[in-house]
Amino acid sequence: MKDNIQMGDAEFAQMMLVLKEPVTQANHKEFKFLDGTETGEMQEIAPDIWAMPAYMQEDDDFTMFFLTTQIESGETVMAFATGETADGDFRLSQPMVTGAGLNLLNDQQPNRAKRVLKFLNDISKADQGDWRMVND
Repeated sequence: MKDNIQMGDAEFAQMMLVLKEPVTQANHKEFKFLDGTETGEMQEIAPDIWAMPAYMQEDDDFTMFFLTTQIESGETVMAFATGETADGDFRLSQPMVTGAGLNLLNDQQPNRAKRVLKFLNDISKADQGDWRMVND
């Protein structure tokens, strides 16, 4: 594995942000992206699954959402999902690893991807999560 993995690298797609605590009704407001002014805050969309727009514009069909959920190990992770409309219904795609979602967003909207990465790095710097490499 190469040193100094960066967003856009194939290896970056295997990076996962693992949160130290799950997102709950009590703490979800701590996870506002862009101060909640442009995209809002975490919303519980199913039991213990929270989502918040990372990129959503009226004039762009591409949308990306932060998604927090528990994985098999019991840990809570920050993943991503795209928004899709099928038969007139809006739904989220299957979750993708943090790095894979950032790479996809970087392909579509590089400036927004940098802001999203900074938001996630701030979570890590605040000791609320850790970046880890995951296997396929």
